[in-house]
Amino acid sequence: MRRASTCLAVLGLIALAAPALAGAEETVKISKFTAKAVPVPGVPGTGNFYGKGAAVETEYEFEGSGYAPTEKNPNGGIPPLSAVNFYLPKGTKLDYKDFKTTCTEAILKNSGPSGCPKKSVASPVGSVEGEVTLGGTHVPEEATLQGFFGPGNGLLFFTHGATPVNLEIVSEGHYVKASGKYAYEFKALVPAVPSLPGAPLATVKNIKVKVGAAFKKKGKVVAYGTIPKKGECPKGGFPIKTEVFFGGNHGPEHEFNIPEKEQTAEFKAPCPKH
Repeated sequence: MRRASTCLAVLGLIALAAPALAGAEETVKISKFTAKAVPVPGVPGTGNFYGKGAAVETEYEFEGSGYAPTEKNPNGGIPPLSAVNFYLPKGTKLDYKDFKTTCTEAILKNSGPSGCPKKSVASPVGSVEGEVTLGGTHVPEEATLQGFFGPGNGLLFFTHGATPVNLEIVSEGHYVKASGKYAYEFKALVPAVPSLPGAPLATVKNIKVKVGAAFKKKGKVVAYGTIPKKGECPKGGFPIKTEVFFGGNHGPEHEFNIPEKEQTAEFKAPCPKH
């Protein structure tokens, strides 16, 4: 689920890197979490309106230390992200039947987003700010993130970083029914991706993504996700929750070889005005 490559100059830096120091305890927290309904780009009539289609714009920020300490960075960095659960509020509706055009993990790995059918696109291009470990230093890595409809009513997310390391990562997730305050839970796994072969894993500091799709058919909007109807928004806003996991062991391609850390955050999304 990953490919990592870089130039010979960077490989030279790796060869000169000091070995990682042992014994540091990883710490991590969610310093920011927001989620709100926004219009689907290019589709008028969508957005934060009762009973209407919308995309969900989400932002995460993480802080932490202790992962892969080196002589140059004795405090280490944020532990690597391994899984994300995301809960949509009660009353939310998802339309699987009108969004059957899908992309696959194989296509994304072999051809990237350009190989996917246009109708499989589930989000505009978002962003990821991460870190890789090069030359004994934790170096920022800017990347793009885009969602696609996948097999079995799932979603696939393609992350591409180009500098200083070329990373291509495919993450898979799917919705399951939830209960209580929530209608659905989205469960996604993130593969373990070394900065370079044999180097510490790439980590994540910030995620910004807008997920949702819609189109017009016979003058009506057909949306993948629909906001609850009027009267279903609790006082203070729609409840949104996330559970984020760092490290641990989630099966093949998801073995991180460090103790798992779990963090939970909640957010009240603004009720629609209309």
